[in-house]
Amino acid sequence: MKNRVRQLREEQGLTQKQLGEKVNVSRQAINAVETGKFDPSLWLAYDIAQLFNKSIEEVFDFKESERK
Repeated sequence: MKNRVRQLREEQGLTQKQLGEKVNVSRQAINAVETGKFDPSLWLAYDIAQLFNKSIEEVFDFKESERK
């Protein structure tokens, strides 16, 4: 799934580890979300979007993603 997590994280000056700590997942999980290797759960997507004060749709692009 395409997303803006890396862009938003870097704009906030956060490392992957710091973002992971804020949403209670590992740095590796954040890396997997950013690179599209892992689609986050609805709750993780919500937590990430809330952290950046964005809607889920502003962070994650469902239209361009293949439905699983």
